[in-house]
Amino acid sequence: MENRFNLIDQPWIPVADVGRVSLRDIFSCPEYRMLGGNPTQKIALLKLLQAIAQAAVTPEDEQHWQTLGWQGMAQRVIEYLEQWHDRFYLYGEHPFLQMPAIINAALKPFGTVLPEVATGNTSVLTQIQVEKLLDDGDKALLLLSQMAYALGGKKTDNSLVLTAGYRGKTNEKGKAATAKPGSAVGHMGLLHNFCIGSSILKTIWLNLFTQSEIAELKIYPHGLGCPPWQQMPQGEDCSVAKQLKGSLIGRLIPLGRFCLLTPEGLHYSEGIAHSNYKEGIFDPSAAIDFSGKEPKARWTDPEYRPWRELSSLLSFIGQQHSNFQCIQLRLALNKARRQQEKIAIWSGGLRVSSNAGEQYVSGSDDMVESLCWLEPRMLQEIWFIALQKEMAELEQLAKTLYGCVSGYYRTLLVDGAGHTAQATVLFWQLCERHAQALVDGCEQSEIRYSLRRQFAHYAQQVFDQMCAHQTARQLEAWAKTKPNFALYLKQEKA
Repeated sequence: MENRFNLIDQPWIPVADVGRVSLRDIFSCPEYRMLGGNPTQKIALLKLLQAIAQAAVTPEDEQHWQTLGWQGMAQRVIEYLEQWHDRFYLYGEHPFLQMPAIINAALKPFGTVLPEVATGNTSVLTQIQVEKLLDDGDKALLLLSQMAYALGGKKTDNSLVLTAGYRGKTNEKGKAATAKPGSAVGHMGLLHNFCIGSSILKTIWLNLFTQSEIAELKIYPHGLGCPPWQQMPQGEDCSVAKQLKGSLIGRLIPLGRFCLLTPEGLHYSEGIAHSNYKEGIFDPSAAIDFSGKEPKARWTDPEYRPWRELSSLLSFIGQQHSNFQCIQLRLALNKARRQQEKIAIWSGGLRVSSNAGEQYVSGSDDMVESLCWLEPRMLQEIWFIALQKEMAELEQLAKTLYGCVSGYYRTLLVDGAGHTAQATVLFWQLCERHAQALVDGCEQSEIRYSLRRQFAHYAQQVFDQMCAHQTARQLEAWAKTKPNFALYLKQEKA
């Protein structure tokens, strides 16, 4: 029960161009620009840092938020961390975000909960898939990620239930059920979005919710809530767990798994079962479309890069009542508009597959992230309409390319489904090189036309690459289905 490795003092948080730092360092060093780590670690860390800041100081309204500033926020957080210093030990009497009562659950290797590590009878194809020794900093990141980013499946030991009479971890036959996916994962891997400032402290400050904003969020009936490191639940459905289910902090740190770290591995069982977006409850950083009969989540897709979602994510700029909701971006960008500083939209997540309730990373599944910087002038309706138009035209260009490649193989009486899909992916990979330039210059006709010519060149290049034209028969099919981008270029030139 010795208290050791305090997350406030010890380095464990990856920071770009710096390395690992402590929680105190994060709130003491304004020169730190961005978090490091993979996309899921960044999401988990951003949620933790927001939860700590919300617990330390939640402004009453936007005016109070403005007066507080990132400096005032940082100072209040440092005071808060000192007050609760003994609750941030990774090991000890009150281990951080852990449940000592779960010690009777089966002990699993750490690699069991890492999606990139091959376990069981999974074939090891690369060195990345081999389980590595973890130090305490690695274990802290692993633990934090499991709170919201645990994959569903049978790896959890759900035979241990801490709340008497709780049936959420058993199936119809009364046996241990398959664990549900973490609230940040969902069925296929939710896409998460954050407003990023010029430093980590400004990022946390921009994403800080005010009391009036929280009160307007009907999806969190218990308001801000109490952070779990101050008061951990006793079980899956105790009074504390129920409060966490209905509060903002409870959603930022959802305790989706009950864990206990040991030198040999992890005691691991399903924790608090949160509602999902179909029930009207979702993470503030998730993007949900309410335009249809049922809400639809935006999923992480390695073949549909997040920068292509930018016009949808920012749809609230051009509409008074948008059906597309990302609470984190809407509230943060409303504040950022008044700061007249350059900001960015960060989007990322992990794509997963599932079979019979078991989630895993396979095939084309991967982690995805993108970053688009925005000048203060861009957060206006005129810029948004220009961006929306250019993205719509670019999507139409991709559809034209798809139809031409498909037509080429139909002409040859050959199944070209694989080539057609590959052409689309390659086209968007080439276009992604100019994503930031498109965001920066969509209002300026000369830049727009220059980019359109480049995008049309990429489309022609991909068509030529995917549609062979050496033999007479191939050449005839190529000439017959060759794309014509004159309208795409003429509209802009005019």
